Amino acid sequence: MLVTGGAGFIGSNFVLHRVAAGDRVINLDKLTYAGNLGNLTSLKGNPAHVFVQGGIEDQALIKTLLLLHRPDAIVNFAAESHVDRSIASPEEFIFTNVVGTFRLLHESLAYFRALPSAEQARFRFLHVSTDEVYGSLSKTDPAFTETTAYEPNSPYSASKASSDHLVRAYQHTYGLPTLTTNCSNNYGPYQFPEKLIPLVILNALNAKPLPIYGDGLNVRDWLYVGDHCEAIGLVLEKGIAGETYNIGGDSEKANIDVVTTICSIMDEVHPSGAPHNRLITYVKDRPGHDRRYAVDVSKIKRDLHWRQRETFATGIRRTIEWYLANSAWIAEVTSGDYRKWITANYESRGAK
Repeated sequence: MLVTGGAGFIGSNFVLHRVAAGDRVINLDKLTYAGNLGNLTSLKGNPAHVFVQGGIEDQALIKTLLLLHRPDAIVNFAAESHVDRSIASPEEFIFTNVVGTFRLLHESLAYFRALPSAEQARFRFLHVSTDEVYGSLSKTDPAFTETTAYEPNSPYSASKASSDHLVRAYQHTYGLPTLTTNCSNNYGPYQFPEKLIPLVILNALNAKPLPIYGDGLNVRDWLYVGDHCEAIGLVLEKGIAGETYNIGGDSEKANIDVVTTICSIMDEVHPSGAPHNRLITYVKDRPGHDRRYAVDVSKIKRDLHWRQRETFATGIRRTIEWYLANSAWIAEVTSGDYRKWITANYESRGAK
């Protein structure tokens, strides 16, 4: 299969998962700030993994890779994905997530049309999206389903919604056999530490403030990345072309509860002489901060018989243990531009 964005957080976990399962993976990644070949060190020299540096907006490169390797599936993780960065620099989100997805679809369709009928029957284009396209929920609203109307509220979610619509259009208009997955907030190994969970773990390790937006009561459904990768593999294998599948963790947590849970585990596994929750600092909320996300995973459980392996309690402990055991990876990704971003996005907000 061709995996785009396969050196990022979810993409690299998926690549590791599929190679371990016996697949051959062509991994295309632009290696922007969040792409890291260090995530794939264990695959060095493995002929089942071929890495190519480049972006999905490069149509000539996409065409070459498709004709050279003739994949049975394309899995598109490639995206700019951080809401705060989209607020600061929306144009690159439009370019990668909308224009890039269009160009990838365009070349994929040309490739698909030239395949023999037996290979066409096997081929799938799977587009990985987010629950943020659905907008925001109140405390009492039912969880998002696959038929919930789109109401994106940030440049990031708007760009992902646009890409979802393009994928749907290429299936409906041209017959490209597409699948779309909309996932909730992922966490786990190799996550770039601008996101809440790795940021809090690393700050707690270094006795730095643990920044909480607003009142800390924004709710997310937390999905362990390994469970997400298994679900994507199942959608590829058994999903019906043209369908959308929500993937979530059944683990709704307020941000403040996530942070206090991390603090409690850190007190146990990495004691510092004082409770880590003393480091919690409330900062000015980000613009347009959605109050709650939650996804209904009834469809994928019913139709594809998928189940999460990790609860939040087991997954967050595994995640903390991974970060504690991988100091070299942390040192590599938390230099230079990352530090500048953290200063600009968090320290400039100031404590409430």
